[in-house]
Amino acid sequence: MLERWKSATLRSQLVAIMMALMLVALAVTGAGTLTLLRSYLEGQVDDKLKAAVESAKEEGSFSQIAMPNTSVPTDYAVVVYYPGVAGRVLSDNKHPRPDIDSITVDEARQRGFAPYQVRGTDDENWRVVAVSIVDSNQQRAVVVIGLPLSTVDEVLGHATLVVVGVGLLTLILAFFIASWTVTGSFRPLARVEKTAAAIAAGDLSRRVAVENPDTEVGRLGRSLNAMLAHIEAAFAARMASEDRMRRFAADASHELRTPLVTIRGYSELYRHGALESPEEIANAMGRIESEAKRMGSMVEDLLLLARLDEQRPLQQKPVDFQLLAHDAVVDTQASDPNRVITLTGLNGGRAQPAPVLGDEAKLRQVVGNLVGNALRYTPEGTPIELAVGMRSGKDNSLQAVLEVRDHGPGIPDSEAPKVFERFYRADTSRTRDTGGSGLGLAIVAAIVGSHGGSVRVDTTEGGGATLTVSLPGRNYAGEGHHEDAGSQVMDGTPDDGTGDGGSPDDGRGADGKGGDSQGGDSQGGHGSQAGLSTYRN
Repeated sequence: MLERWKSATLRSQLVAIMMALMLVALAVTGAGTLTLLRSYLEGQVDDKLKAAVESAKEEGSFSQIAMPNTSVPTDYAVVVYYPGVAGRVLSDNKHPRPDIDSITVDEARQRGFAPYQVRGTDDENWRVVAVSIVDSNQQRAVVVIGLPLSTVDEVLGHATLVVVGVGLLTLILAFFIASWTVTGSFRPLARVEKTAAAIAAGDLSRRVAVENPDTEVGRLGRSLNAMLAHIEAAFAARMASEDRMRRFAADASHELRTPLVTIRGYSELYRHGALESPEEIANAMGRIESEAKRMGSMVEDLLLLARLDEQRPLQQKPVDFQLLAHDAVVDTQASDPNRVITLTGLNGGRAQPAPVLGDEAKLRQVVGNLVGNALRYTPEGTPIELAVGMRSGKDNSLQAVLEVRDHGPGIPDSEAPKVFERFYRADTSRTRDTGGSGLGLAIVAAIVGSHGGSVRVDTTEGGGATLTVSLPGRNYAGEGHHEDAGSQVMDGTPDDGTGDGGSPDDGRGADGKGGDSQGGDSQGGHGSQAGLSTYRN
């Protein structure tokens, strides 16, 4: 029985419990009602008996209740008991009477006129009262006055049938009401069950319909939906991470394999004696050295990204974006004198100090990668602007902002969200003349993120791309920035003290190529050459 109960559904258990409680309640109520009714009816009979005794006392005789031919019909039975003699019936002998063999005067006095119940000659219940008397012959006797309870038993019998019938009807109605109520209450749980089954089958987009969020089931559904959203987001993030990891591994292996193939090819040519003249040998050694440097630079970039992913503490100190931008402008003029590059304010006025707290070397690499990206993927002679200043954020916080604006072909809207991904390039040919390794802008995003900032790509007014870096600003005037670093076009020979006079190479080799695809990433050099901005360790 217990096993069957445990194996039953929760709905069946709840209905069974409700019906059991209803049955107990009806049984208790019915029993109490019948008990009170019996007590009330017996009380009325007892009142009649007491009234008869009082009437006999006043009249001094029991004839008015004992005679069968009185004007008022009566059901009283009157029996007189003398000591040692059987009871003598004063009323009609043909009528039933209390079945009492004998009763003494002392027993009657002990009862004190209190009614009690006995069986009758008709095998029915009777209520009787015993009264001790002294007759005209001065003999003591006991008069027993009784009334039958047959009427009371009949009323109680009908009442019992009514109570049982009404109880059964109530139980049947309660069963249907309980089943309907429980089924309706469990309907949302059934939907939750179906949703859970669909999710278990792999459909993580399913959600539970919440009709009333204030109920227990509604709160359960709302919590389940929140949990499912987190699970779906976690699965999506995991799948995206795995996809990026696979793409990263494929691209990294390809990028590293390319210089290795070149090095191996020239080495085999040299080993087999295919390089005869000193010029051929020198060219082969130069290519081997160039590819080795490019491979080393790529490995360093990968290690830098790995360290940034580990979120190691930064060597932070006050840095001014205005100074970094000024140095980048000077370095660019040193490497590309024909390029027009402008340092200006965010609103077109004079550049303003933009102090931040950060790692100067890494922030210089950010500026260098952004400028190098603009130089590589804009036509010769295309102007570039570096805009620096302070701006209020969405939460009214002070933000130091650096914008690198170019007027080249720009970045397609479909490519803009991907440019900061690792090894991403809009040009998938992996040709060194059209695309770098795809790590430059990924490094920019990682460095900016480690400083608690953000970087985004927008469209330049009139065409082109604008890369905007925002970092938490500091409320102090920048130190050490150039007094002449306002809005100006930097021409002529740069100050030798501001840069290393390096070429626009990003440190990837002797082929003079720098930066990454504008639709992808830009690579800031930190190898043998400093690239476009002065990289100071």
